[in-house]
Amino acid sequence: MDLSPIWLTLKLAAITTLLLLIVGLPVAWWLSKGRSFFKTIIEAVITMPLVLPPSVLGFYLLLAFSPQHGLGKWLQNTFDIQFVFSFQGLVLASFIYSMPFMVGPIKSALQQLPASLAQASYTLGKTKWQTFKSILIPNIKPSLLTAIVLTFAHTLGEFGVVLMIGGNIPRVTRVASIAVYDSVERMDYAAANTYSLILFCITFVMVIGLFIFNKYQAKSPLE
Repeated sequence: MDLSPIWLTLKLAAITTLLLLIVGLPVAWWLSKGRSFFKTIIEAVITMPLVLPPSVLGFYLLLAFSPQHGLGKWLQNTFDIQFVFSFQGLVLASFIYSMPFMVGPIKSALQQLPASLAQASYTLGKTKWQTFKSILIPNIKPSLLTAIVLTFAHTLGEFGVVLMIGGNIPRVTRVASIAVYDSVERMDYAAANTYSLILFCITFVMVIGLFIFNKYQAKSPLE
């Protein structure tokens, strides 16, 4: 049995989660600081993948980055970069589609922290970056881990958006969810079950680990 879709899916999930962690932390911090119409628009755009059908998002990404026209043609001609039917296209689609799972929990956790925490840090001469890194982030560890696990697990199960922009190219864009669909189409239920069971076990272990960690974190201050 070909396990390359599993390894490709894990690679995609790991890269997507890492990129979203790097980008999502400052974005969530920025969104948590006050309200404005512009921030509301940005937050709405980030949240759209939660309510849009994945195929719709994938379709518009396919149009936007098609080498035949628009932005995709410019990227192809200028930088020789092609996102359609490539692994980097999967990363781009996953990055956009999973962003609310990273930004949402972190933003909510930052908003729940008392303002006096940051103010005390500023009083001691710490910069905004030092306060964010050394004071705020350590105080939202459960939410940060939740965001990481949800982003990784969500990327494992993506289907519509990655199929639209990446297609079904073996060892390039054929991730596990697409392999499950292909196996069912061929009536190879044994292969479909194997792929599905592997994904189920990975996500189940991650979610159980998350619950145990958060339960321990909730109890530790009282012990």
